[in-house]
Amino acid sequence: MLPLVYSSLGEKQKALEFFNQALPLRRAVGDRRGEATTLNNLGRVYDSLGEKQKALEFYNQALSLSQAVGDRGGEATTLNNLGRVYNSLGEKQKALEFYNQALSLSQAVGDRGGEATTLNNLGAVYNSLGEKQKTLEFYNQALPILRAVGNRGGEAATLNNIAFLQRSQGNQKEASTLIDSSITIIEDLRTKIGSQELRTSYFATVQNYYEL
Repeated sequence: MLPLVYSSLGEKQKALEFFNQALPLRRAVGDRRGEATTLNNLGRVYDSLGEKQKALEFYNQALSLSQAVGDRGGEATTLNNLGRVYNSLGEKQKALEFYNQALSLSQAVGDRGGEATTLNNLGAVYNSLGEKQKTLEFYNQALPILRAVGNRGGEAATLNNIAFLQRSQGNQKEASTLIDSSITIIEDLRTKIGSQELRTSYFATVQNYYEL
């Protein structure tokens, strides 16, 4: 989808233009699921721009629509998005509430990828709360699911998260093994990207793995 490409390339205003053009068209043809998707996309762009309240407005509209049409997968996605915003605002308990709702829905509809994403999100919140054991439990639940669905980027990120956690607890050897596994995946993924520019861009997003 073109707007998502613009957003990923950092051209946020261009992405907003496309999404705002798409929204009335979705409404005109009565595509309520598509409307919810577009609202979610608008929320994501505003979130990335730091406009958290605006992001929440769009996410809440998307949530109502997903619930109205019975799109439980879309509802879970939106709950995850809401959780991320509240987490970034420091409202940890509210973030946990949304993530737990999202987790139940993802499990109910059999969305294993969404389930793994939510488990990682829950782990990140508990990590920020200093609850290391609970954090590890969620990351360890997410890891086999990511492997099962073939999400190698997510697997590398989770291994990296666990490595940081192990290092913070003084488990240097285990942390080293985990980060080595993570970097092996990253290198494999990087070599499969055809464009040099995109390879460089991707490398920038995973630089902290190498720093660890």
